[in-house]
Amino acid sequence: MTSIAIKVLVNGVALWVAASLLKGIHLGQSGAPWTRQVVTVLWVAVIFALVNAVIKPVLTFFSLPVIILTLGLFSLVVNAAMLQLTSWSAGQVNLAFHVDHFVWDALLGSIIVTFVSMILRLVLPDGAN
Repeated sequence: MTSIAIKVLVNGVALWVAASLLKGIHLGQSGAPWTRQVVTVLWVAVIFALVNAVIKPVLTFFSLPVIILTLGLFSLVVNAAMLQLTSWSAGQVNLAFHVDHFVWDALLGSIIVTFVSMILRLVLPDGAN
């Protein structure tokens, strides 16, 4: 149970960093109190974890020939699609998370989320992975 919570926190931090660095990713309302923003980040991280756990393996399986053909670069497009799907899902439950454009914002956001998650997982103890 703690490993799931740690993964959600890692996702939340990675999404927050991406939203801080990119103007096209909006996470939380600008004038909202910090407690509301933290709750929004946590809920968006939960949605992102669910999307990655359920939909990403199916999409990766069907795009495997393209991923192999592009030597893995197409996986960035799959990750960007997961970020865009998280944006859509968050909008359905009235959470303040939005990715403006797929090409620049979602692709760059997926790179940032991947690197931040990688770094945080290296820092965390082995039992948390």
